Amino acid sequence: MSRWRPPAEKSTALITAQGHARLKAELDELWRQRRPEVVKALAAAAAEGDRSENAEYTYRKKQLGEIDRRVRYLSKRLEALRVVDTTPSDPEAVFFGATVELENTDSGQTVIYRIVGPDETDAPAGWISIDSPLARALLKKRIDDEFAVELPGGLTRFAILDVSYDSN
Repeated sequence: MSRWRPPAEKSTALITAQGHARLKAELDELWRQRRPEVVKALAAAAAEGDRSENAEYTYRKKQLGEIDRRVRYLSKRLEALRVVDTTPSDPEAVFFGATVELENTDSGQTVIYRIVGPDETDAPAGWISIDSPLARALLKKRIDDEFAVELPGGLTRFAILDVSYDSN
C-alpha cells in the first residue's frame, strides 16, 4: 500500500485580522514554549539509556516531529495569507468577512454564519470557510435574496435576512 495521496485542493489565501493574529500567536507559542519543553524532555529521556525500549524517548521524538511539522506549515501559510480587514464598498452584499443571517425557507429555522478563511473555520461558532458550498452560494447575494444550495443533507433553500460586517 502506497503513501501517495492526491494533492489537496488549493484553499483561498484570505484571512481576517483576528484569525491572522491567532495563527501568529500559535506559531509563537509552539516555537518559544512547547518546543523547548519537548526538547528538554527528549534530552532527559535520551539520557536514561537504551533508546530502543524507551517509550518516553519514542513519544517525545514523535511529539517533537508534530510540533516541527506544524511550525513549518504555519511559517509557510502565514507568508501566503492575505489579511482582509476592510469592509467592501457595497456593505449590503455578501463578501468575505460578512456575518449573514439566513432563514431555511422549508423549515423556517434561522441560522447565523460568518464567512472566514479556511484557516479559521469554527463550526460551533458558525464560522464557515469561504471555500464551502454554502459560502460560495452566498457570495454577492443581498438581503431578501433567495437561493438554493446543494448541502450534504440535500438541496436546501435559504433567504438572506441580514448582512453585517462588524468584527466578531
